[in-house]
Amino acid sequence: MYIIGENIHIISPKVKKALAERDEKFFQELAVAQVEAGAQALDLNLGRQKNDWQETFPWITKTVEKVVDVPLSFDSTNLDGIKAGLKEVTKAQPIINSTSAEPERLESVPPVAVEYDARLIALTMAKGGIPVGADERVNLALEHLIPRAMEVGLDIPDLIIDPLVLTVSGCQEYCPECIEAVRTLQYAGDPPPSVSVGLSNVSNSVPHEIRPLLNRVFGVMLMGAGLKMMIADPLDEELKEAIRIVEERDDSTPLGELYITLHDKVAAMDELSKEDVNMEDPEQAAVWKTVQVLLNKVIYADSYLER
Repeated sequence: MYIIGENIHIISPKVKKALAERDEKFFQELAVAQVEAGAQALDLNLGRQKNDWQETFPWITKTVEKVVDVPLSFDSTNLDGIKAGLKEVTKAQPIINSTSAEPERLESVPPVAVEYDARLIALTMAKGGIPVGADERVNLALEHLIPRAMEVGLDIPDLIIDPLVLTVSGCQEYCPECIEAVRTLQYAGDPPPSVSVGLSNVSNSVPHEIRPLLNRVFGVMLMGAGLKMMIADPLDEELKEAIRIVEERDDSTPLGELYITLHDKVAAMDELSKEDVNMEDPEQAAVWKTVQVLLNKVIYADSYLER
């Protein structure tokens, strides 16, 4: 699994404070920690930075590149800010995060990716918003995102389609559709584009203590659909362990065996059954309940594990 580390995110009060104070040590330590934990790229989510983007994007780029060699993903709607950061990149091929199928973004962002030899994350979102259905999301990629990339000369392997993970709290019906979109996008061309998701979006706005469980179970399910790249927390040891179990097919523990079964059922377009789960085992029961929520079989509530 190719993990783009998500931890440099402006939504974090610590990140926001460190950015305001130009705390170089904070960002360098956080960057190194993510890479040492297995991140193969780092997402730099700085928001719009409306006032001082001319200085902010170059500063963070140079600060992080002093201590790590991995690709940097510039995550912002401020295209001028992204350009300012891209101009300072001296190491690995960068990533622009992101464009969408909205006409103004699709017109302006892909040429920048070509100009700066960057990979490009493209969201399956149009002017009317995010489609619920998997087929509609795939069609946005086939009819708008991929043709535009080809039109401007972007190598298709450098195009990364993001079918958009949304929170199970309030957007539950999107979860199984996202799985199917990931599955279908694996065949969207020859060669096909890469596919990535923002994994932790699935647990936005849910209690902190159950977020990791939702993230790792959904991650295993998406891997079953063929996912090989995600923006996620490389410091989440349980998530990484679930990924390792699936990739190495380590069935030496009951929980590991269940993760592999879940992965294989999704890969076969099948569903986990209660016969696959030892409901007397609290860990396995929690996985089962989480799968039911993520498949939209049981309505999500913050107390779903207590049912």
